[in-house]
Amino acid sequence: MTHTHADPAAGIQGATLARTPLPDLHRRIAAHLGGAARAWLDQALDEAAAHPGMHGPISVWELRLAEAGRRCGSAYADAVRVLILHAARADTDALSRVYLQGTAAERRAVLYALPHLVPGPAALPLVEDALRTNDTRLLAAAVGPYAARHLPAHPWRHAVLKCLFTGVPIDAVADLDRRADADAELARMLGDYATERTSAGRPVPEDLYRVLTLTDPTAAPSAVKGNPGGDGEEF
Repeated sequence: MTHTHADPAAGIQGATLARTPLPDLHRRIAAHLGGAARAWLDQALDEAAAHPGMHGPISVWELRLAEAGRRCGSAYADAVRVLILHAARADTDALSRVYLQGTAAERRAVLYALPHLVPGPAALPLVEDALRTNDTRLLAAAVGPYAARHLPAHPWRHAVLKCLFTGVPIDAVADLDRRADADAELARMLGDYATERTSAGRPVPEDLYRVLTLTDPTAAPSAVKGNPGGDGEEF
């Protein structure tokens, strides 16, 4: 087993993976990895570039995805997997295969890789699948830049509410300011959800008020406390 010399807390994780240009991500990861881990990563990327796509029952780069945590450490595994997927030039079919057959960690990596690898909405079924789970790390990966670009308004609104419902920090939602701006329907849904929570004697997440303010800068917490009704939908 190889080891890194970096503090795991310095790992490059979460939304950073989807938003950082891949050459920059590679440089940052390489700077943190120890010598053996860096050599393994270089070899894994070379193998993926030499044998891209899918070959036989499983490709060599898919095996490397499974090894990433053991070889490079858990703090860097997500980023390493994203780099391998890019080196393998994984298309929507390959990404779908990894997502459907992979571990939760490999599914996260696929979601983080989508904005780097899929220019259009073809991979939305993977995002939609992740949004149906209650795995908070998978949900956080699903609401990144790819969803911000391609997820239609109605499921995007429900994704925002699901983040609130499950405790995923709203900062994980990419491009939130733009998509929530003047969204009256999202404001209504937030008000309904706040009312349901209050009626049940449960606290309203502070992040809800942050999103509400984005939908209407004049909104205040008191504006939702007395909002009647609720859409009764599950997230």
